[in-house]
Amino acid sequence: MKIVLAPDKFKGSLTAPQVAEAMARGVRRAREDATIDICPMADGGEGTVAALVAATGGRIVTRRVTGPLPEMKVEAQFGVLGDGKTAVIEMAAASGLALLKPEDRNPLNTTTFGTGELLLAAATFSEGVEESGAPLRSAPGLVETGRRIEHIILGIGGSATVDGGIGCAQGYGLPVLLEGGEPVSMTEPLCGRDIPSVVLIKHGRGSPIDHCRITVACDVTNPLFGPDGAAAVFGPQKGATPQQVKWLDDALEQFAVRTGKMDAAKTPGAGAAGGLGFGILAFFANSSLRSGSQIMIEATGLRERLRGADLCITGEGRLDSQSLSGKAPIAVARLCKEMGVRCVAVVGSAAADAEATRSEGLDRWLEL
Repeated sequence: MKIVLAPDKFKGSLTAPQVAEAMARGVRRAREDATIDICPMADGGEGTVAALVAATGGRIVTRRVTGPLPEMKVEAQFGVLGDGKTAVIEMAAASGLALLKPEDRNPLNTTTFGTGELLLAAATFSEGVEESGAPLRSAPGLVETGRRIEHIILGIGGSATVDGGIGCAQGYGLPVLLEGGEPVSMTEPLCGRDIPSVVLIKHGRGSPIDHCRITVACDVTNPLFGPDGAAAVFGPQKGATPQQVKWLDDALEQFAVRTGKMDAAKTPGAGAAGGLGFGILAFFANSSLRSGSQIMIEATGLRERLRGADLCITGEGRLDSQSLSGKAPIAVARLCKEMGVRCVAVVGSAAADAEATRSEGLDRWLEL
């Protein structure tokens, strides 16, 4: 009997790899003869790095980068997957709201600069190069003796920022020009309050990111600006006052106009992570926004792993109607339905409206 274990995390309790290992222990007690394939899942938010590294036999890499405030330094991790060619980053590791005290939450003062530094670290990572702890900006000069990263998966949930991605572009090293045509200083990270000062961001031909494809894991559909935009919807939870929300919304709209990137600004998901979705689409070549759960399914090779399976067990902390909007267990169940594999879930709790998930391929669920 072949059983695939593909759970998401139980938020605040267990990571997806921990859930999968606990499931495996239970399956072994019930069926000693079972063939078990452990494939932790995520939806592009918290836990994505751990899940993908565990599912593919990859490794964790740590770098010291700028935090959500320009003066902060944090130890942030990204993952290199088992193929040695794919890296996965959670922007919250460098620019996350959870890194700040409540009194420090103000999107005028926060930056995605550290996320740009992580992108640079991933783009220049080579499996055959010994890590020396050298500053990030020495990385492009390293002699690559192993496989290099060709694809970066960027999860953009949990941000502390509304900077339209300007800090990220700067932190990565793209040419950023301010009013008057002067280039931005690399020692002064750009924040939300600096959006009106930026007049141009170039792609930076010949930069390390040229050989990389960037896929942003994004399950929200908000545009960059407007009533459903980055500032209006997400600004208050990051500490923005009503006056700051209005100022940021106007600044983001004018930024899109000034840089000639209005199409990117209107793309569903451009407003995610305070406009980082927009910043990646607008200023990083070979980039796209996609469903986090679908990215996970492809990166883990879940479709192939389900072939010939008798059962798939998925799960998450709480199963409800919101699970239908891009959450990993329902994405797994839908794939199982397509492939004719029975799918059940183990969940911390299930709401009354969880019945709606049965039509999506989830046969049943067990509450703990």
